[in-house]
Formats: sequence, structure tokens, C-alpha cells
Amino acid sequence: MIKKWYFYASLVVIITFLSLGFIPSNHETKPWFLIEKTDGSEYIFPSKEKDDYPNTNVPYTGNHLIGFKEAVAFKESQGQYRLVNTLGYMGKYQFGSKALRAIGINDNKAFLKDPALQEKAFMALLAKNKWILRYEIEKYQGKIISGIEITESGILAAAHLGGAGSVKNFFKNKGSRHFRDAFGTSLKSYMRDFAGYDLSFIEADSNATVND
Repeated sequence: MIKKWYFYASLVVIITFLSLGFIPSNHETKPWFLIEKTDGSEYIFPSKEKDDYPNTNVPYTGNHLIGFKEAVAFKESQGQYRLVNTLGYMGKYQFGSKALRAIGINDNKAFLKDPALQEKAFMALLAKNKWILRYEIEKYQGKIISGIEITESGILAAAHLGGAGSVKNFFKNKGSRHFRDAFGTSLKSYMRDFAGYDLSFIEADSNATVND
């Protein structure tokens, strides 16, 4: 009986010794799955609030055109020039083929490969939509409709999402009926989220193209 006890005790000691040999001295307990923490910046930039930019390398763009462009781009594609979504919308600002044709672009592949062309396309569409919606901007800017404060930049962002015709219908129906895209994003949310940017120097142009 005593011999069996010595045998089992010795076995436990040997196993314990061998186990300790495979554990590093600086071993830290970690979860079995990887957890990555971020500072949350991917959810707040670009922003019109200067306080959102403490100790970061992200430039503060305020309510200027560059801030508007990057905010729309982030919402549409997270700023990816070569992104094509499941519905075929393309590039940093997610243009459809119809919108591209309206501003003089007929080669979708070339458009995707050319960041400078995509920036020109965004500016041209802004100018065209501003002309199409010039009466709505003049009439409704500063008013509250369906709980949304109407601004020029909000109107133009909504036009980028759903087209100028959808924005006209929104005002025609006093906000009671409004467009949602295939992913459920509403016209109202763009009017709200992109309100307050200064786009006053953008000239309305019914014939705006990328060749201007």
C-alpha cells in the first residue's frame, strides 16, 4: 500500500515538473480569441466638431467643402475609390451609371481607376443638382420639415443619395413621403447628417460635366 502511494506521488511530481517546463516565465493570461480595441475614430470622422479631433493625425475640416466631400465619401464607401457595391454603384462616392452619363462619363472601368476623375464627377454632380434644386434650396432653407432643419448641403447630400427628383417629391409631400435606397437609408437621414456645410460658392450649372 505504501509502495503504491509513493508511486502515485512521484508520478504527480514528475508531471508537474514537466508541465512547468513548457510555461514561459513571462506568461500572461489572455482570452482564447483575439480582441482588437480601436479609438473609435472610424465612426466619427469626418466631423464638423473640432472637439472630435484631440491628439489625432486626422485633419479638422470643419464645415467646408472638403469636410462635406469626405463625410459623404465615408458614408458611401469609407473613401474607397475602387469599391463597387452589390447594386453596381461605383467608386468613392458610389455613382450609378445613369448619374455618370449625366455628367459626361461613359466608361465605367476608366472611372473606377481614376481618383481625380471621381473627384471631378462629384463636383459636377453637385453643380448640376444645385441648379435642378435651386428653387427648393431658396424656398426651404432654414425651415423645419418633418423634424429636419433644411440646409443647402443637406438637400444636395440627399440628392446624391436618391436623385434630385426624390428630393423634389420630399418637399412636394411636405416630408410625409420620402425615398429610401435599397439598403434602407432614408433621404431624411442624409438631410440631417449632412446639414450645415458651407457650399455657397458652388455655382449651379445645368450643363455641368467633368470637362468643364
